[in-house]
Amino acid sequence: MAATARTVVIRQHGGPEVLEIEERPVGEPGPGEVRIRQHAIGLNFIDVYQRSGTYKMNLPAALGQEGAGVVEAVGEGVTHLAPGDRAAYGGGPAGAYAEVRVMPAASVVRLPDAISFEEAAAGILKGLTVQFLFRRTVPIAAGDTVLFLPAAGGVGLIACQWARSEGIRLIAAAGSPEKCRLALEHGASEAIDYRATPDIAAEVRRLTDGKGVAVVMDGVGKDTFEASLDSLRPLGMMICFGAASGPVPPFDILGLSRRGSLKLTRPTMFTHIADPEALREMAADLFGKMESGAVKVRVDQRFPLDRVADAHRALESRSTTGSTVLVP
Repeated sequence: MAATARTVVIRQHGGPEVLEIEERPVGEPGPGEVRIRQHAIGLNFIDVYQRSGTYKMNLPAALGQEGAGVVEAVGEGVTHLAPGDRAAYGGGPAGAYAEVRVMPAASVVRLPDAISFEEAAAGILKGLTVQFLFRRTVPIAAGDTVLFLPAAGGVGLIACQWARSEGIRLIAAAGSPEKCRLALEHGASEAIDYRATPDIAAEVRRLTDGKGVAVVMDGVGKDTFEASLDSLRPLGMMICFGAASGPVPPFDILGLSRRGSLKLTRPTMFTHIADPEALREMAADLFGKMESGAVKVRVDQRFPLDRVADAHRALESRSTTGSTVLVP
């Protein structure tokens, strides 16, 4: 075992320039912990929120929520993992941007042989997000219509495939014609270029014969929040699960009643996976989709760990498609 491992840390909140790489000690796992040598690390918008200070962290702090690799050692009381196991995680304490790390075993699941480390690192946090959006937030059945945005990133492309596999009509909203085509290729029924469409809600209503959709899943945030609400049918559910364009400003709750007794929620995956048994059930559902081929995780960008700042710049500019991984 190496005594230290290269780890990405921040000492202050700010832009990509605050990301630093340092050698940090790596010890033995304690009770309920596991040590993983990582083969691939996922990149997510929550990492940007934590780095920038949108989500405050106690500093200095390590970054990263998602990774995959091989278990090197387990601590006392760990029974679901053993040294040599392939493993992955999408959650738990930050610190995934590292060659080797020790973390709570409850946050880690075994990885089937059929799924590569890159697919797992790129897909587990995003895939678990899609799982809780479609399975655990509001009942959604075959034949229902969902508006999803942004639909061409890592979460969105998994959502397009998930919806197709379940017989759910997904209207994709993405930020360019190329991204719309990508969403359609991955299973969306229709696609809207929200940068070129002056009235997203009007287009949604045109596509739904004036009715609106049952559910909106919005990860864009500030720029699309009002249009997303206006796209819902009466009694519809707005799921605001991210803020790629910035936080949603304060909102008058009476706007929900005026639009037809709408429902609004701001869930987080971490609430759902706090129960280890629920996490394993969710992961099994996701891995089943991946092993069957119903969901294929698209890795379009790869950066070495020492180019983590470039990876953050690419993600923030929304110039990426699919998922992005860091390679230790």
